[in-house]
Amino acid sequence: MEAAFETLISSYIENKIGICNQFINEKLGAQLKINLLALHNKKLMIAAGTGNVEKLVFDKLVRSDSIYWLDRQHADKYENEFLDLMDDFISYLNLTCYTGITGCEFHYTLYEAGSFYKKHVDQFQNNERRKFSMISYLNSDWKIKDGGQLLIHQLKSDQDCKPCSTEISPVNGKTVFFKSNELEHEVSVTNKQRVSITGWLTS
Repeated sequence: MEAAFETLISSYIENKIGICNQFINEKLGAQLKINLLALHNKKLMIAAGTGNVEKLVFDKLVRSDSIYWLDRQHADKYENEFLDLMDDFISYLNLTCYTGITGCEFHYTLYEAGSFYKKHVDQFQNNERRKFSMISYLNSDWKIKDGGQLLIHQLKSDQDCKPCSTEISPVNGKTVFFKSNELEHEVSVTNKQRVSITGWLTS
């Protein structure tokens, strides 16, 4: 996996947005998608809010996806395989980049057709534990017309105040990695069901 780790880190260093197109292998991605859809069918996914537990707000004009938190206590083989992969990545990141990451938190995310998430940053104003954001996509046969792109907004350079946007399609196996407090981002309206695992590396 070191090659995938290096791809994610080196592209982050170059562009402030790390992208690896095959970070999660096809078998694991398929099993995680099965898990997510089973939870959805059992109505165990919950409406997502903004803010943390101290100040949680639900506003479907801002965010209209649903989530389910991953937890090793679920004793699910594939969820734990994913979390093991994240632990390995954290160890590699700390070894090579001295980031001081000590943990992580991830949840399944489901956007139904017509859903979106308006522009935001991931780090809370009253809690700076989230250092890096990571999204791993589980959507097979995704096409541009399906919408649901991740739009990441940043300045072209330190000297240029004009913003530009990077548009990322939520294609199966792709993982995106960026600093939680730096880049505003949003999810454009999706035209069909869109699934992923979203989370943060924490200190």
